[in-house]
Amino acid sequence: MANVVVVGAQWGDEGKGKIVDWLSERADVIARFQGGHNAGHTLVIDGTVYKLHALPSGVVRGGKLSVIGNGVVLDPWNLLKEIETIRAQGIEITPETLMIAENTPLILPYHGELDRAREEAAHKGTKIGTTGRGIGPAYEDKVGRRVIRVADLADAATLEARVDRALQHHDPLRKGLGVEPIDRDALIQSLREIAPQILQYAGPVWKMMNEKRKAGKRILFEGAQGALLDIDFGTYPFVTSSNVIAGQAATGTGIGPGGIDYVLGIVKAYTTRVGEGPFPTELEDADGQRLGERGHEFGTTTGRKRRCGWFDAVLVRQTCATSGVNGISLTKLDVLDGFETLKICVGYELDGERLDYLPTAADSQARCVPIYEEMPGWSESTEGARSWADLPANAIKYVRRVEELIQCPVALLSTSPEREDTILVTDPFAD
Repeated sequence: MANVVVVGAQWGDEGKGKIVDWLSERADVIARFQGGHNAGHTLVIDGTVYKLHALPSGVVRGGKLSVIGNGVVLDPWNLLKEIETIRAQGIEITPETLMIAENTPLILPYHGELDRAREEAAHKGTKIGTTGRGIGPAYEDKVGRRVIRVADLADAATLEARVDRALQHHDPLRKGLGVEPIDRDALIQSLREIAPQILQYAGPVWKMMNEKRKAGKRILFEGAQGALLDIDFGTYPFVTSSNVIAGQAATGTGIGPGGIDYVLGIVKAYTTRVGEGPFPTELEDADGQRLGERGHEFGTTTGRKRRCGWFDAVLVRQTCATSGVNGISLTKLDVLDGFETLKICVGYELDGERLDYLPTAADSQARCVPIYEEMPGWSESTEGARSWADLPANAIKYVRRVEELIQCPVALLSTSPEREDTILVTDPFAD
């Protein structure tokens, strides 16, 4: 059976939630492998809208096992609140339907406080655009070997020792930022209170995943954010704090690289970005405004307005390479309906030289000027199209040109937020 990794191939917000939900119907296990609750997925099922942040998208499908892998950093209070919200919408979540890796790092209140204090202290032009939810500081503590993990909640003595080690690092930092010291006893008490609620879902995810794989079960790996926010291959330093590319699916669940059979990159038919950082094709004109309005470009988690621009084939070709993408799902094609002319970035000019990739240095990235290729638009509506025959000729030409430029085929085509409005070209789960 094929195991599929779904990754965003731009700066996030590509529409992964719908595609994961669409694929999860035939999957047995749906696993989150990185990120935190700073990312959000919106699902629309039979007219009901579900907004997920920490929970895998598969929780809304009965009979599936949803997994939060060790590559995720988890805010336990936020998770329990999200579980209650989803339950109120009629979705059952139990230890039989949700499993959390025992070695998953926890986001604690002091992580969010540090995150926000740093961002407030940063000078203009140096702000990362963090959501302030503590994701970055939690990953720092993981690498620094002072993070508290899910398994630590099970033993009082271990928990206290872990907290003391963390406070040795955090209290001096807080003092330098003018933040009050952490209340050790209150923190430990709050963790003890929440421990039974979290531990009921905890287990050795790596063991379960490998058993499911050997049993021939279909596994769907769900990433958050997008590959251009990857800590190593993104537009550093304006990136997230984890690896987003497909290889992290193996590390973030413990299944091993041999457990990945197909990588599906989710790509929006234009480009958006939230927060600071380079954006070569950004439009600060009527076309950019139109893309934002038609695409409802506001973040699921933060509500922040997204920056919008033309499709950047250079960047998507690059992310398809770093994630080993086998096929893409092109989303929001309908947002381009009615544009007389469309532009696609096919290269950059930097200091008189033409480049076919985005350079690594931040100052070079900021100075890249897009080289555009123009294509005729279409006046007909593509919204809700479910077959190639429903698409205007110019829309098909646009899709085919995107395939040529990014050197990767379109496997799925999404024409609205509704899961049924999807054109299947290649089945990622095909054996």
